[in-house]
Amino acid sequence: MIQRLRPVIAGLALIAALAPGPVLADEQVLICYNYGCLVEAEARFSEAQLAEVAARLLRADSEVAERAIVAQVLGQLYRWAGEQLPISADRPGDYLDFGENGMMDCIDHATSTTRLLLMLEERGLLRFHAVDPIRRRVRWLVAQHFSAVLRERGTDDAPGEGARFAVDTWFGEHGDPAVVLPLEDWLDGEGPDVS
Repeated sequence: MIQRLRPVIAGLALIAALAPGPVLADEQVLICYNYGCLVEAEARFSEAQLAEVAARLLRADSEVAERAIVAQVLGQLYRWAGEQLPISADRPGDYLDFGENGMMDCIDHATSTTRLLLMLEERGLLRFHAVDPIRRRVRWLVAQHFSAVLRERGTDDAPGEGARFAVDTWFGEHGDPAVVLPLEDWLDGEGPDVS
């Protein structure tokens, strides 16, 4: 029944956002950049943009599908934020953009991505996952890396804590989809080879 209603709900959300009438307030999210959250600035997302995101997320019919859509949605949210903030200068890793205003290290990405995920969660758009605290991995004593984390909610048939996944936007070019990996794999150093 719910699956048959998803396209209807998504269509109604889009119509409501585009229809004349009372204007809903934009959503503002603090985005970190220039390494270590040295700078924080608000990115604004319009109700029309968020309705587009909602329609995409409502297509998810499983945890796997929701993670795939979340990865794409995060890329879009970063592209929209990059139209307002200098973060469009960000490049993969930490060295390709060093010295550029808008560069982002893993702390900036983990913090900003967690805030974006919390915005989606607070709007009820994450049906299969909950946002967990940022995680840190340490390798070779001094090398550390941070990531946002999603946890599967579980179901009525299988309540409890579900699997956790690193949601890492640091690996790609600005606006690329997030890399989503099982948290244990990410903690073991998995992910694209960038520095």
